[in-house]
Amino acid sequence: MDIKTLTIKQVSSDLREKKYSAFDLCTQCVKNIEEKNSQLNAVLEVFSDWEIQARDADEKISKGEASPMCGVPVIIKDNILFVDHRVSAASKILENYIATYSATVVQKLRDAGAVIIGRANMDEFAMGSSTENSAYGVVKNPYDNERVAGGSSGGSAVCVASGFCVASLGTDTAGSIRQPASFCGVVGFKSSYGFTSRYGAIAMGNSLDQIGPITKTSEDAEIIQNCIGGFDDKDATSVNENLKPKQKEIKTLGVPWNEIRKEGIDPEVLENFEKTVKKLENSGFKIVDISMPNMSYSLAAYYILMPAEVSTNLARFDGIRYGLREEGGNLFDVYANTKAKGFGPETRRRVILGAYVLSHGYFDAYYRKALLVRDLIKKEFNEAFTKVDAIVSPTAPTPAFKIGEKVKDPVSMYLSDIFTVPANIAGLPAISIPNGFNKDGLPLDIHLVSDFGQDESVLGFGKAFERLQ
Repeated sequence: MDIKTLTIKQVSSDLREKKYSAFDLCTQCVKNIEEKNSQLNAVLEVFSDWEIQARDADEKISKGEASPMCGVPVIIKDNILFVDHRVSAASKILENYIATYSATVVQKLRDAGAVIIGRANMDEFAMGSSTENSAYGVVKNPYDNERVAGGSSGGSAVCVASGFCVASLGTDTAGSIRQPASFCGVVGFKSSYGFTSRYGAIAMGNSLDQIGPITKTSEDAEIIQNCIGGFDDKDATSVNENLKPKQKEIKTLGVPWNEIRKEGIDPEVLENFEKTVKKLENSGFKIVDISMPNMSYSLAAYYILMPAEVSTNLARFDGIRYGLREEGGNLFDVYANTKAKGFGPETRRRVILGAYVLSHGYFDAYYRKALLVRDLIKKEFNEAFTKVDAIVSPTAPTPAFKIGEKVKDPVSMYLSDIFTVPANIAGLPAISIPNGFNKDGLPLDIHLVSDFGQDESVLGFGKAFERLQ
């Protein structure tokens, strides 16, 4: 069986028709990992109990108790907890940490019969746009091993694209599901903030993080989202189901051309997007040129808000309670030595930046102003959605870039998230959908964001767009 072409929907049907077993399917996934992972470095660990999980799924199916996710092999990003399994956030500071409980999303998948076969490589503590910042090595793009997979959920995207699993979970703080999905030619979906529980995800930026699916189709993303989404009283940011707005069909698409046709966008990316907009218009969608001048400040606001939250979240990794501990002459030395050895350079950079913007004398100058910009961006989206149903753009300004190309230029690296970060700033649902290839055979994409709570509408657009291709 070719795992690279199998969808959740197809697997669910095949398992019920006894074309193969969940055990056979997962065995093939593990075989693919054994054969190809040394080349791609996408999987950090295959869990030792995958066989038990697979046989349990087969038993459920034989009894007619199976949900659509039953028997589906899933790989989770290495910052999502699975009880009694190792989780490191791709950092040396948590190298041998064993989770003491499961994330709500993982528990929901297990309750549905999904098989969690392993954990995926990622940028350390989800800090990066290329998965070059992992303490365990760079993840390589399956279309060109000299290029990055995107980040920070690069491993999760590669796993789906390479047939290591049928679907995966990532986390998205500025595009960390959608951008690697675009680089690897798969679908990445981020729900409205609060629509998917964050309980059990190692936090990076609490007001920005969301767990979400990476799949081969929008329909598969919908199936997983229906499984993992919903209110969770363990998550203080979770939104009550009763507050979800009525879904609307997406018919009118806004295009912020002034923000898209800027220096830095790859010519092939722009050409592909322009052709796609024309195709959508010819298919019956109404296209509206919209102005969103504050969108350009999203990245600047993000790189104040996110490091501030990072600096507080990562303070807990101090060598005292859990994880790595480096001894010193006094308590301060223990703290300093542990963090210096345990954290990689990008993580240290963001912690220092976050501590700076929160410090006395700079809080008002930077952090408070970033919050005001965030409010402006939210208002701009609200105004836009009185005129259009959704906003489309490329997912990233370039296709996958060469490994090492942007490592010494953090600002250039950060610009990889220019089209995705506004959705996180405003807490909106968004999706990246494969949309052809460039002349070098690298995947291209389209990105869509809609109003708060319109998650089903966004997924519905994804399914409609895929039918046009």
